[in-house]
Amino acid sequence: QVQLVESGGGLVQAGGSLRLSCAASGRSFSSYAMGWFRQAPGKEREFVAVSWNGGSANYADSVKGRFTISRDSAKNTLYLQMNSLKPEDTAVYYCAADSSAGRLRTGVVNYWGQGTQVTVSS
Repeated sequence: QVQLVESGGGLVQAGGSLRLSCAASGRSFSSYAMGWFRQAPGKEREFVAVSWNGGSANYADSVKGRFTISRDSAKNTLYLQMNSLKPEDTAVYYCAADSSAGRLRTGVVNYWGQGTQVTVSS
C-alpha cells in the first residue's frame, strides 16, 4: 500500500522557519516527480513546489527565494524548507507524487498525503 505521510508542521511566528517532511512507503519514488501543495481556509489547493529528474525544481512565484524543496531518494523522503514565513503561508500543506512533473503541477496526481497544518502568526 502506497502512503505519503507528512510531518513537521506547526505554529511559528512571521519571519520564522519550518521544515516539512514527506515519508513515502509502498514503492520507490526515485523516478517520480514529487511536490508540495497547500490549501488555506476558504481557498483552493495551490501548487507550491515540485522536484524531479534528480534535482530539477520549480516553485510558485509566491514562495520563490523563501522555500526550498529537496529529496533523499535513499530514505524515500521529500522535504520543504520554509524560511521567512509570512502569515499568508498559513495553510494545510500536502505532499504529492506523480510520474509526470507537468501533470503534478496541475494537481492531477497519482498519490496524495493527508496534509500537515502550518500556521504563521503575525
